[in-house]
Amino acid sequence: MQLIRASLIAASLLTAWGAAADPSPAASPRRTARFVPTGLYADYLDGRFALANSDASYAAESFMRALALDPGNPELRQQAFLASLLSGRPEALQLARQMTDDPTAQLLLGDREVKSGNWEGATQRFRSLSRQGVTQVLQPLLVAWAQQGAGHTDAALTTLHPFVQGQRFRGVYTLHAALIADAAGRTFEAGRLYQLAQSEYGGMNVRLAQILASWQARQGHSAEALQTLKTLAEGAPDVAIALPALASNLTARPVSRPAEGIAEAYFALAAAMNTRDATEFSLQLLRLALDLQPDFTAARMLLAETYEVGHHPAAALQILASISPKDPLISIVQLRRAALQNELGRTDEAVKALEQLAREHPDSPLPLAQEADMLRAKSRFSEAIPVYDRAIARVSEPTRAAWPLFYARGIAEERSHQWPKAEADFKEALRLAPDQPYVLNYLAYSWADQGQNLAEARQMLEKAAALRPNDGSIVDSLGWVMLRQGETEPAVRSLEQAAEMSPEDATINGHLGDAYWAAGRKLEAGYQWRRALTLNPDPDDAAKLEAKLHNDFGSAKGGSGESAHNIQ
Repeated sequence: MQLIRASLIAASLLTAWGAAADPSPAASPRRTARFVPTGLYADYLDGRFALANSDASYAAESFMRALALDPGNPELRQQAFLASLLSGRPEALQLARQMTDDPTAQLLLGDREVKSGNWEGATQRFRSLSRQGVTQVLQPLLVAWAQQGAGHTDAALTTLHPFVQGQRFRGVYTLHAALIADAAGRTFEAGRLYQLAQSEYGGMNVRLAQILASWQARQGHSAEALQTLKTLAEGAPDVAIALPALASNLTARPVSRPAEGIAEAYFALAAAMNTRDATEFSLQLLRLALDLQPDFTAARMLLAETYEVGHHPAAALQILASISPKDPLISIVQLRRAALQNELGRTDEAVKALEQLAREHPDSPLPLAQEADMLRAKSRFSEAIPVYDRAIARVSEPTRAAWPLFYARGIAEERSHQWPKAEADFKEALRLAPDQPYVLNYLAYSWADQGQNLAEARQMLEKAAALRPNDGSIVDSLGWVMLRQGETEPAVRSLEQAAEMSPEDATINGHLGDAYWAAGRKLEAGYQWRRALTLNPDPDDAAKLEAKLHNDFGSAKGGSGESAHNIQ
């Protein structure tokens, strides 16, 4: 970094800052000033800012301009390469040829050999990768698929054999060995390896389920294939809407070409790394996968999820935009698109998309449930309730999996001042899932706030607190019901604990003020009420706090807040 800092300082002294606005169509919409600075330093900072905001295309343009001014700068070359790779620009390949020590650059060069059908060259390129860090995990998979591309199935399986017998990432290596055997028509060996891979993965995911179900269906075991998909839906409820489409595409081979196998390898490692906070390299691997297989939907979904987790919903939405409407996972993609549109403030657009999806899947409650959740999160409670009604009507025989629907509708009803309906829905949610701490909390807190069923409410909250001992809202509710029962000192201790757990919660701090008041600690009560007012309470809550302070700390009768803080 010292090299680039010296280079940039020198450039900033020698380069005149331009006085004309950039007339090129690639100029960023972020530039609102009429006159902008130019030069290496400005381009570098522009690129860093753009890359940090997932505008990889603009970042690549900025870094390339900077690199043109200082072509020998390794830091600029690295940044330009990364941005070009992430945006799919051809400059990435040009830069990769100058970066012999960069593992991602070498992967891209190996992929170029794959695209040209030079499997021997690809094998050599992948063999020369560094055997340190994450590339040592990836290398055997890439070498094996390159060998398979050259027609050397025995060599490919031999390459993977030690890793199939190993411990780390054994499930991934075994699955790829199965895919290679499957592609080579070695049915018995593929079946054995697929079975081993299923047991080694330890859990089902969408891509694994697609691969296993395809194998089972192609072997004539249709019932077993459908059960694999159903097992997936049990662990990932949003997959249920895609089950018919997935079931109708089981005869298609998931990996039909070695290049697709290499894309699968990149995807598998990216998925594993996504759980280890290695986001940057994960993004690079997913871009490499999509460079080889642009229609790799699972990779696009994971890439979009990575951007979403990084708080870049616009980038995530763009990644999902090109997925074919005929893809078997398209209904799940449409649900995620709607969520991203809502996150971007385009709620009405998201509602229209979900309504259309609900019409296309008349038996699924998922689009309507997501629509209602979005409306509820926007405090549009009266609009959310009838949408929840429609979603629940699609559940013919409610099971445990349906408890969130009744719970969410109950919240919307309670916030709309329809308590009898809300109470009935909370009780139904508890009937379906008696050990759900958030339902226990919401119903019990509501009873306590109304001065009803205090003994039963306390039992429910003690159960919820045992299930979620570190949840500030539940500990707060328990303290609140103690205060309602006249047990002031235990209430103070519980509410102090809750305030430590959730110091920025206005309702909890307000409750603690009420408890201090009841204990005769009036100065502390006033302090807590004032603090609660600084924490953006709901308007109704703020009015109650103001009234207490205005009336010389007022009366602690009645709650200092509604139950919004209990919504999970």
